[in-house]
Amino acid sequence: MMASALWHGFADMGAVEKNGAFVVSRGEGAYIWDSQDNRYLDATAGLWFTNVGHGRTEIADAVAAQLSKIAHYSNFGDFVPETTQALAERLAEIAPVPGSKIFFTSGGSDSIDTAAKLARRYWHEVGQPDKNIIVGREKAYHGMHVAGTALAGIPVNREGYGELMADAATVSWDDAKSLLALIEKVGADKIAAFFAEPIIGAGGIYLPPEGYLAEVRDICREHDILFVVDEVVTGFGRIGGEWFASTRFDLQPDMMTTAKGLTSGYVPMGAVFIAPRVAEPFYNGAWWRHGYTYGGHAGAAAAAMANLDILERENLLAESKRLEASLHTHLQPLAEHPRVAEVRSGLGAVAAVQLVDPAEALPFVKTLREHGISGRAAGQGAMQISPSFVMTDEQVADMAAGILAALG
Repeated sequence: MMASALWHGFADMGAVEKNGAFVVSRGEGAYIWDSQDNRYLDATAGLWFTNVGHGRTEIADAVAAQLSKIAHYSNFGDFVPETTQALAERLAEIAPVPGSKIFFTSGGSDSIDTAAKLARRYWHEVGQPDKNIIVGREKAYHGMHVAGTALAGIPVNREGYGELMADAATVSWDDAKSLLALIEKVGADKIAAFFAEPIIGAGGIYLPPEGYLAEVRDICREHDILFVVDEVVTGFGRIGGEWFASTRFDLQPDMMTTAKGLTSGYVPMGAVFIAPRVAEPFYNGAWWRHGYTYGGHAGAAAAAMANLDILERENLLAESKRLEASLHTHLQPLAEHPRVAEVRSGLGAVAAVQLVDPAEALPFVKTLREHGISGRAAGQGAMQISPSFVMTDEQVADMAAGILAALG
């Protein structure tokens, strides 16, 4: 087997070189095909992102039309491509906080770093420069840029880099009182922002305890700490029935980070929704020297507009809500299998099948392929389930049957 030049992300490259890559050649709806033309149910929608399903030529056509007109132009200064401007206005209309401003990025990791920088800079502008501590939760994943890696609650992702970011702190993922304890220890006058995923994603798919999100929201309000909701995974319908978890749970975030479902992964793009309170100093004389060459890329904006059209026209937010129930119904029986510790499901179009032995997770991904399912391990031994919203109940049943067969 010829060695590949490609260095894969999050991979044991020695094993990849030895065993070869799983080469994906095409996709349609909830299915993908490998380079040998074998078909698989896509249990993960790529990497949480293909919300409208694979093979949507409407999005490809929209991108081609935009690239033929003008591919992109900088958003710096007073420049903006026409399509990018239109997308910002459209996103503002569905924002959880009325009057929000939209800052475009190239993806989720960019969005997190943007929010971390803006949180600190905001407090500087309003005369509280000591509010620098950024707080995250155990198990949380916030992308792989410096701030996101430092902020996240996955220690193994920080190993070998030294201190990535000063003034980053971590609290319990499921106990709001641990946030209060940190506030009491260091002082609210030192904490800039608290970051929370409504559903912890790559850290293992953990659903929030009842009332947790409202409690941390209220703690942040009471102590004048910015509340940043990371909706890179849950945004644009994956939470089920609403555009955002921030809407479903009335979180009223000061900032909300997004990416993946914005374009359904057809073109890389992210966006930070910034509430009026945080934007105000920068619309009244303060400069924020921050931005990305490809932030608000015109071709990506065209993809996002077409993607939003599909989500609305096909009522896919309601289909995501249907999947919430369907995944719960079909996957929960797997919890009875001796190799399964638990199944986490019942909120949004996401679920986790937690294996008893985390060491079995990576081999199990390959076993799933033998049963016609493309899956992925997340956290410590969890099988990530996050299908596209076009997956039918029959396909969910097929997926559950395939997982059961792979468990043996």
